[in-house]
Amino acid sequence: MNAETTIIVMAKECLPGKVKTRLHPPFTLEEAADIAQASLADTLDAVGATGLPVVVCAQGDVSAPAGFRVIPQVSGGLDERIGAALDSVPGMVLLVGMDTPQLDPMLLRALADDWPEDVDAWIGPATDGGFWLLGIDDLRPGRLGSCSRGDLVRGVPMSVSNTGAHQRRRLVRMWLRVRDVPPLTDIDDLASLREVAAVLSPQGHLAGLLPRFSDVFEATAAVGRAGEGNGRG
Repeated sequence: MNAETTIIVMAKECLPGKVKTRLHPPFTLEEAADIAQASLADTLDAVGATGLPVVVCAQGDVSAPAGFRVIPQVSGGLDERIGAALDSVPGMVLLVGMDTPQLDPMLLRALADDWPEDVDAWIGPATDGGFWLLGIDDLRPGRLGSCSRGDLVRGVPMSVSNTGAHQRRRLVRMWLRVRDVPPLTDIDDLASLREVAAVLSPQGHLAGLLPRFSDVFEATAAVGRAGEGNGRG
């Protein structure tokens, strides 16, 4: 066991109109917030199952399981908030968001337990062009010159189609030895929600919630089929 590896979860209070707004429509803003809350709950369950220390970096009021440390997010853009989290938590860290409830706790534990000597950073690309995981070693003093670990992220453009590529280049340009982990799909819109739903654990919070929206899935699927039919010559 590598007791010095901490998982950081970037989490946000799930208020209607503040989270998962790209799910509206076809979902209401309240339903989108419920989906975000279930995704966060599954994420917290997954990181808790690793047995590693967990820090929840929270924007707003976020409830965390007993034993998790909660710290507030700073103000500013996502790059600033991630950067501050990396500077606040010492030792080796694995940072994830709350939009990949399908993440595998066994993978996270394996990264922590078998962190190779020749790997300074892990990055898990997201299929939308972002990244779902960022792991940073406990870099020795002076390894980044006058920069802190948070500076590895500050200034990286977030929420664009190539955020993950930008972030990886930043790590490499700082002379870090980077290794990729398998990509995952973030829940951003209806299409990505369908994709993630297909691989969820049936015992999870989100898997238990989604049957409530079966009519939405069926209606949007029917519209899609009709559009395909109208497009045929």
